[in-house]
Amino acid sequence: MHRYRTHSCGDLREGDIGARVRLSGWCHRVRDHGGLLFIDLRDHYGVTQLVADPDSPAFKEAERLRSEWVVRVDGEVRHRPAGTENPDLPTGQVEVFLTEIEVLSAAAELPMPVFGDQEYPEDIRLKYRFLDLRRARLHQNVIKRGLIIDSIRRRMKEQGFFEFQTPILTASSPEGARDFLVPSRLHPGKFYALPQAPQQFKQLIMIAGFDRYFQIAPCFRDEDARADRSPGEFYQLDLEMSFVTQEDVFAAVEPVMRGVFEEFADGKPVTPKFPRIAFAEAMLKYGSDKPDLRNPIVIADVTEEFAAESVTFNAFKNVIKGGGVVRAIPAPGAAAQPRSFFDKLNEWARADMSAPGLGYIVLEGDGGKGPIAKFVPADIQARMIKKAGVKAGDALFFSAGKPDAAAKLAGAARTRIGDELGLIAKDRFEFCWIVDFPMFEWNEEEKKVDFSHNPFSMPNYPIDDFLALDPAAQETILAIKAFQYDIVCNGIELSSGAIRNHRPDVMRKAFGIAGYPEDVLEKKFGGMLRALQYGAPPHGGIAPGIDRIVMLLCGEENLREVVLFPMNQKAEDLLMGAPSEVTPKQLRELHIRLNLPQG
Repeated sequence: MHRYRTHSCGDLREGDIGARVRLSGWCHRVRDHGGLLFIDLRDHYGVTQLVADPDSPAFKEAERLRSEWVVRVDGEVRHRPAGTENPDLPTGQVEVFLTEIEVLSAAAELPMPVFGDQEYPEDIRLKYRFLDLRRARLHQNVIKRGLIIDSIRRRMKEQGFFEFQTPILTASSPEGARDFLVPSRLHPGKFYALPQAPQQFKQLIMIAGFDRYFQIAPCFRDEDARADRSPGEFYQLDLEMSFVTQEDVFAAVEPVMRGVFEEFADGKPVTPKFPRIAFAEAMLKYGSDKPDLRNPIVIADVTEEFAAESVTFNAFKNVIKGGGVVRAIPAPGAAAQPRSFFDKLNEWARADMSAPGLGYIVLEGDGGKGPIAKFVPADIQARMIKKAGVKAGDALFFSAGKPDAAAKLAGAARTRIGDELGLIAKDRFEFCWIVDFPMFEWNEEEKKVDFSHNPFSMPNYPIDDFLALDPAAQETILAIKAFQYDIVCNGIELSSGAIRNHRPDVMRKAFGIAGYPEDVLEKKFGGMLRALQYGAPPHGGIAPGIDRIVMLLCGEENLREVVLFPMNQKAEDLLMGAPSEVTPKQLRELHIRLNLPQG
């Protein structure tokens, strides 16, 4: 018999009844039922119920066992007594009657229990992450993560993609988030950087003559944590393709994403064909370039209606005169809500969104009611009702301000109203592509044209016309779209991608429009510029976030629940004690002297 086990704790079935077996694992739960001891033994594969009575030769040893002790047990498989079967466990029809117990490792008093799914403070969970990972939900999330990555790899290879590995120690990136820097011992005063993404390397792979690249890539960014963004490091499905259009990228990526979600969605519907929504349309209809399409609310523009001469609501009219807009957010069925519903939304807009409030009109059978209804004549209300697609029994909320501010408030209100009214279909996965991002935007702070998204994207504009553009033609320049695209699922951005700028003359022109002199371009992006000068194929790609994909498929709201060893919100690893101080000797070897902040 094997030293530790003949079976795992997830193996035994009714066909094993009568067999003598050996199991090893953790004591998940110990129960004393009046002299009859039940022990749930757990390992990576499952849970098996053990039983010992006073006649068992192992009874005395069984009485010593406590939660999370590691034991090896021998015993005989038998059927559970009628009425005590557990249909929720694969091993729930059988139990093992103990004949021998060996304690392999006793456990000290636990700082947090493993059995059950109680919530515990983040600092406890992360300091004792090895215990946290023993809990069933987290353990299954990590297993599912591995299965999802396996599925992605298989699907990518089936489409002819080849997996490459790109460097981890590289040069500092001049754009994007903050780098993590690594001092060089051999080159005093110089630093490597951990890659924020393999962006330049994957483009160089295409320029080197390879065709379809992918990797499950680690990325490092020194940025603040959020529920959907880990501090420090994250993983993405990084891919790039040569001789492709935007349509080719969509055709390659969409089946992978849809297939993975269908495989792991536990029966929840997945969008059969991802709709394509232009950036401008998304900002108007949903107030966000990350729309949650499970929410049926569609925002309408009612600037023209509030600008009408017969409307006397001056607060909005003044906004419009100053170049602002007014958006209407439908609230289906809200007329039946108490006054407190409307008051709370108003207070939320003021307190959380720093807005003056949310004006509203309640639509009843005999006309609109509410604080601003009397300022809006019936014929104008009728036009708004038609535009917004609402009816008697609904309500319309309003967001006014500069276009970006009005969209932000309207989008947040759309989400909140959808939640409050129970309109969001949370048992499905709704995908979309966001396309036609503006290539440039106006930087109000610096009073100049700047890149709005990815500076290395190809403009969606006739190339000869682009090269001939007058940099002073701001109206034309700000109207130019780029071949840039995002994948969004349930209101979460899973990835950004683009058809890359593969021509050095177009790259020089684009950066010139954004105010980068030639010498600055050479200094900051010289490597890429040189590569493009030696024959670069048209290429493009995208990089869906693995952590976010897994988070959605596990039904979690925080990436911490799907990452093995995450940092806390302060970018600290409480388990390993990182970041940590280093010795004076290490600093001397790296030619580093500390200049710590005072106080």
